[in-house]
Amino acid sequence: MEELSADEIRRRRLARLAGGPTSQPSTPLSTPLTSPQRETPPGPLPGPLPGPSGATSQPLPPAASQALGLNVHSGTPATSPMGASGVVYGSQSSEGVSSLSSSPSNSLETQSQSLSRSQSMDIDTASCEKSMSQVDVDSGIENMEVDESDRRDKRTLAEKESSANSDVSEEQALQLICRILRVSWKEPDRDVIYLPSLAAEFHQSPKDVYSDFKDLIGQILMEALLMSSPSRVHNPFSSLTATSQPIAAAKSPDRRLTLVPPPSQGSSPMAPCAGSFGASSLSSAGASGGGGEATSDRFTIEVCKETEMLNYLIERFDNVGMEEKKAPKICSHPSVSQLMSNIRSQCISHCTLVLQGSLTQPRSPLQESLLVPYMLCRNLPYGFLQELVRMTHQEAGVFRQIFIPILHGLALAVKECSFDSDNFKFPLMALAELCEIKFGKTHPVCNLMTSLPLWCPTPLSPGCGRELQRLSYIGTFFSLSVFAEDDSKVGDKYFSGPAITMENTRVVSQSLQHYLESARGDLFKILHNILLNGETRESALNYMAALVKSNVKKAQMQTDDKLVSTDGLMLNFLWVVQQLSMKIKLETVDPFYIFHPRCRLVVCPEETRLKATMEELKSWLAGLQDDPSAFSEPKFPTECFFLTLHTHHLSILPACRRYIRRLRAIRELNRTVEELKNSESQWKDSPLASRHREMLKRCKTQLKKLVRAKACADAGLLDENLLRRCLQFYSTVIQLILRMVDPAYPHMSLPLNPDIPKSFAALPEFYIEDVAEFLLFVV
Repeated sequence: MEELSADEIRRRRLARLAGGPTSQPSTPLSTPLTSPQRETPPGPLPGPLPGPSGATSQPLPPAASQALGLNVHSGTPATSPMGASGVVYGSQSSEGVSSLSSSPSNSLETQSQSLSRSQSMDIDTASCEKSMSQVDVDSGIENMEVDESDRRDKRTLAEKESSANSDVSEEQALQLICRILRVSWKEPDRDVIYLPSLAAEFHQSPKDVYSDFKDLIGQILMEALLMSSPSRVHNPFSSLTATSQPIAAAKSPDRRLTLVPPPSQGSSPMAPCAGSFGASSLSSAGASGGGGEATSDRFTIEVCKETEMLNYLIERFDNVGMEEKKAPKICSHPSVSQLMSNIRSQCISHCTLVLQGSLTQPRSPLQESLLVPYMLCRNLPYGFLQELVRMTHQEAGVFRQIFIPILHGLALAVKECSFDSDNFKFPLMALAELCEIKFGKTHPVCNLMTSLPLWCPTPLSPGCGRELQRLSYIGTFFSLSVFAEDDSKVGDKYFSGPAITMENTRVVSQSLQHYLESARGDLFKILHNILLNGETRESALNYMAALVKSNVKKAQMQTDDKLVSTDGLMLNFLWVVQQLSMKIKLETVDPFYIFHPRCRLVVCPEETRLKATMEELKSWLAGLQDDPSAFSEPKFPTECFFLTLHTHHLSILPACRRYIRRLRAIRELNRTVEELKNSESQWKDSPLASRHREMLKRCKTQLKKLVRAKACADAGLLDENLLRRCLQFYSTVIQLILRMVDPAYPHMSLPLNPDIPKSFAALPEFYIEDVAEFLLFVV
């Protein structure tokens, strides 16, 4: 056996203690993956890396290769550009669109540390075996102690060498591109897409294939997407088992894709934050239990060639984020960061082509977007929609062609949703996310939404309130309701038991109120972002004013409910405008706004005033019109305050009156049923017995419906938070009226001035009546 010199023993000893690069016996290749989901990557695989032309390159520097995720010791056969040649490089197998939220089992840093320890153990064993007979040669060397300062010096030196070698070579960049895009131009393999055209070009002249990496990425994506034949006999993505898995699940006739609760942030590779599009999963499960019963087909990804392309592109976009999370230091390098940005932008550009139908067949703007199911299932990587908006919003034609079908798809989805399950929140969250995307001070989706013909349609019938609810785009989202007359599904599911007790009604009401808070919170985000956007603020205020003006008849004693908006919509709108007006300071509100020539709210001239006749009102208003200095420019706080005041008049108070009428009807029916039951001994043998029995049956049926409707109204109307905010707002209204009575408020003195200000006398009477009526209802 060859004897080692003292210098060689010292060098190996220092190398082991400093964790330096060493050699290791080769190990056989791991078995290829057979499942799209993987917890632990295959074992270490040594060996040199192949270049793009097939030549073997030199081993990568430790820091660069490990940080890039190209370390040969963490490779899998799944994404090797060599295919079945037996030499692979590092890869993180993705789990397709159906499992974008699966977290990697361990990071590259952890793997490299454990690898260094295992290598050190192997070398230590080998060194001991070779040098046991040499212990007597130089016991000082064998028993040498390395102090902490020497180890620190070695580590510092190793770090400096690693940082000096952190520049990414062309070879490493090519390997990174192949790894993320899961392609190969070497040999076909089961978990990569083999690109024959690119392989032929590399074979002829490797240096003339592409001008830069951006050009190469575009070539790779275009060839991969165009390889699929129209007959679908050959599917280039079939080798990517993880990507094709959700499509296969959707084909099954007795199974459907249902929503799975999003995982915790700690297990998500993209770490979605609150209010952002996290990446939850689609799972193939039977539609049973919970929200699965009401799962709509709009939550199912359509099986077609375009969705296969989208699956591939979305997963590639997600892989970029995974790479950046695994190796943040090396990905912050300018060249690597630019490469990652190029891959992202190319994935988005090709998604744009797929959504437009440029690669298959043109899609009509009336068709629902293929991207809607991904958004409803929250199955898009973080930042995907933001990047899609950023790259398309400056081209008006392309932006409209892509996002108008998305907006229509979300509106159709929310029409099919109800509070009988929690599926209602997904269209609302998706639209809220889109509205929050901004570049500079512009919200592109808000601009597009307010430009739709049905943003605020002109009334065509006497039922302008119901018409605006049904036809306006955002009215569809505000229509979600728990009231039985608006949506019978809620009462049928939660209050259809044999007996509705006070306790179970209270528990269910709290659950429904939680649903309402969630939905109204998203509605507030949508409308608030439209108001924040300077280009759409006017359109939002016009819509809010139109909603109030078209429902003026709701304040009447007798109202045809078919001509006005539902109580559910009006209460949702009330909740939103209450939030908008919470921070308004009373000093910024102009009390003369209701008389302003440019007032958005129209108060009927026949409306009863506090202390003014029709003639006095007309003469006073005519005098104001002649004096332009009497009015100031309407500001948003003033407009929002009076919109909120009139919304209270048309929402909470009509709902309270309906609730009281329902209570009276229940008491009367209960009295009728008791009287018929108590007098049954008198009429059961009379000729009118059948008539009385039929009446008793009808009364019990009607009573059951009314009790169920009351239970739904308890959840929608008797919400402590809503009623508390109404009280707070009405207290502000009283303060404004007192300020109009005496400008010295709050330092008022009694008795008041006998000369009543005209501005106070001309106010509508319901400004004070509503406060009194609401207080009576609450008490």
